[in-house]
Amino acid sequence: MGKIKVATLGSEDEKALREKKERQREEKKKREQARKVHIAGLKGGQRIKSLEGDEAEVEKMAKLAEEVEKDQAEGIKSEGEEKKTKKKVRIRVRSQKYKEALMKIDHDKQYSISEAVSLLREVSFAKFGGSVELHINTSEKGLRGNVKLPHGTGKEVRVAIANAETIDKLVEQVEKGKIDFDALVAHPAVMGKLARVAKFLGPKGLMPNPKAGTISPTPEKIAEKFKAGEINWKTESEFPIIHQVIGKMAFKDNQLTENFEAFIKSVSPMKIKAITLKSTMSPAIKVKVE
Repeated sequence: MGKIKVATLGSEDEKALREKKERQREEKKKREQARKVHIAGLKGGQRIKSLEGDEAEVEKMAKLAEEVEKDQAEGIKSEGEEKKTKKKVRIRVRSQKYKEALMKIDHDKQYSISEAVSLLREVSFAKFGGSVELHINTSEKGLRGNVKLPHGTGKEVRVAIANAETIDKLVEQVEKGKIDFDALVAHPAVMGKLARVAKFLGPKGLMPNPKAGTISPTPEKIAEKFKAGEINWKTESEFPIIHQVIGKMAFKDNQLTENFEAFIKSVSPMKIKAITLKSTMSPAIKVKVE
């Protein structure tokens, strides 16, 4: 029998054998790593792509991995995400009548109120008696006031009165969602009970307010003023803009002009930056601030 070489524990031969096996393991590990490329953005086991073949394929997959990682770093969304976040934009198509009316207005010009009212009749094409509207850009927000228009707005104003006799029934109706009035005037003594329905009245601008003159010891007199054409106005809560109806197309030119002048005086020309006049279905006309 031949001789069998046995490495003694702790001998140099055993040490050399361990080092050789360690090198072999490291080389095998490097070869396996050279055949795998991490692909960012894939799920689970798909993230590691094992490659069999030549070095060109390895290089190709490595380049792909770099491009994917670059896209992710720049925040590029996947096709599915783009479809999810993309919103359809509805394009408003104007009628032929509107386009013809638009051509009659010089949009670089600011008209006097008399010119604007006359032009408004030419560019209003509604088949019904529309309202005449003012849209005013002010120098600041938070403005409010009241004014009596000489000829009213052309709309019957329904005014409710909250006093000791009517408060209970009024609160009961509002709680049921029945609000059949355009203005509410209250006696100071009933404001505590009205607070119960403030969440219904407030968003509609109907909650009585001392600044608006709708809280008074004599609410009946205030109600008569509203019925006679007195209106409250204010800027939008977040923007310095006032929207107000000042009459009907059925009004005469001088009636619209006088209502316009009264309203502008109430706001104060010094606080007005721009004015536009329009009817319910017409383009807007720029009016001079005088």
